[in-house]
Amino acid sequence: MPGFVNRVAVVGVGLIGGSLARALKQSGFAGEVVGIEPNTAERALALQLGVIDRGEATVEEGVLGADVVVLATPVGPMERVGLACIAAMDAGAVLTDVGSVKGVILTALEEPALAAGIRLIGGHPIAGTEHSGVAASFPELFRGARIILTPTPHSDGGAQALVTAMWEAVGGQVETMEAALHDRILGATSHLPHVIAFSLVEALRRMNDGEGGDLFRFAAGGFRDFTRIASSNPPMWRDICLANGESVVEMIDRFTTVLGEVRQAVDRGDADALEQTFVKAKVTRDSLVRRRGFLGSSE
Repeated sequence: MPGFVNRVAVVGVGLIGGSLARALKQSGFAGEVVGIEPNTAERALALQLGVIDRGEATVEEGVLGADVVVLATPVGPMERVGLACIAAMDAGAVLTDVGSVKGVILTALEEPALAAGIRLIGGHPIAGTEHSGVAASFPELFRGARIILTPTPHSDGGAQALVTAMWEAVGGQVETMEAALHDRILGATSHLPHVIAFSLVEALRRMNDGEGGDLFRFAAGGFRDFTRIASSNPPMWRDICLANGESVVEMIDRFTTVLGEVRQAVDRGDADALEQTFVKAKVTRDSLVRRRGFLGSSE
């Protein structure tokens, strides 16, 4: 059943792109959902699972006639793929993305999009799991999730309204903010936690290997819960950290300052300082958990 647009093309049908394609099909937002996926096996699986209506191997074949094109590749190749989309898209079509970093992507794509008559709207769904690939996708991923749009001064109001309608059709709660603010906030709330989780597991791996012990046999729920996101895709998170390097470095510095204070408190036996740090953190997190929608999904 046709919805708001005739055709949406999703470039990359992994966890995020595949989940969006599934949800768009369920919602009836688009008459046709095209998946652009160069990996033959993943493209075939997307068709077999009914994730997409049609699969194409290249951007040039897949974006023709699309009203909306969604870049759902990892951040690393997103600039290159976005430029290829702009070159092949119909003038007047809308280009948006799901990238976890906005500044560098929008800077690279904005002028070429303007020159080609493509309407560009940055986007980022605050949703995901530690899994990847089309087999991990599911249509409920975005229900209740915050979706951040980052329009530029040149963004078209009609394009922003269309992208907003698309995300609302799949259950998202849309907000807008400047790209620089997005990157700083996500550097703190998403990118830093991934860096910490990866680093903790690596530190303990080195300890375990160096001492020839059996450290991880005694890891239980706390370790499992804290390090869940260390099972995320390493190349993807490498690229995110590098693309948002300024914010990530700032947040690492802020974290190591607090960690250093905790170390000093333990070293000098300062029970009061240690407890106050823990109490403040617990009060903050408990208040966040009570907020509606908090911890409903992960990035």
